[in-house]
Amino acid sequence: MERETVAVALRYDPKGTDLPRVTAKGRGRIAQRIVELARAAGVPVREDPDLAQLLVRLEAGRAIPVEAFAAVAEILAALFRENARLAAGGRESAE
Repeated sequence: MERETVAVALRYDPKGTDLPRVTAKGRGRIAQRIVELARAAGVPVREDPDLAQLLVRLEAGRAIPVEAFAAVAEILAALFRENARLAAGGRESAE
């Protein structure tokens, strides 16, 4: 059985003290629209169905649970590398 499309948007301020928080979530067409908007805005998108299934159960505005720390930390590390690469004027992919 194929899984339903799920998308979750996170917000994180590296200068703040808060944990990453869920800012948007959806299933089906709403999930597809979240991904479209993120890509159109240049926001990196990571496909991780298991993590998305965990995070979609959270209320918007809620901090991520301990179970998701490792996966979200990997995503944030990749984003930080990409931001540093772009700030340095790099053109090669960070991945």
